[in-house]
Amino acid sequence: MTHLPARSSTPTAAEAGAWADVLVRRRLLHAAVRAPNGQWLVQHAADSPVHVLAGPADLVELAAAIQYRIHSTRPDTL
Repeated sequence: MTHLPARSSTPTAAEAGAWADVLVRRRLLHAAVRAPNGQWLVQHAADSPVHVLAGPADLVELAAAIQYRIHSTRPDTL
């Protein structure tokens, strides 16, 4: 397993927003909305509970976890 290097900077609201757009557009999340206080409200499916993330770093971490899950469950095609 390849480990990625640690981030050298804290994720910004713009980066988190970009990831939120991608996750919703690709239907990996039902909804991801930034609250005025900087928190993120995310919902995995239309009928699932809404989760509150503390800030951009948590949203980017969620995106990384989703990517990891997708890539680790994908069958090898080589």
